[in-house]
Amino acid sequence: MTTVTQMKCACPSCVCIVDIASAIKHDGKNYCSDACANGHQQGSGCGHEGCGCDG
Repeated sequence: MTTVTQMKCACPSCVCIVDIASAIKHDGKNYCSDACANGHQQGSGCGHEGCGCDG
């Protein structure tokens, strides 16, 4: 049996991979940052290097 420990951030435009144990949880989904988890209310990206996510 394989245990998944990492997955893509649940934000559609984000390419970050998150460790499930330390991910930010929101509505049962795993996110890489508060910005992604909160739907980019301030219009900012996740801030992770190499990711062009802006919500």
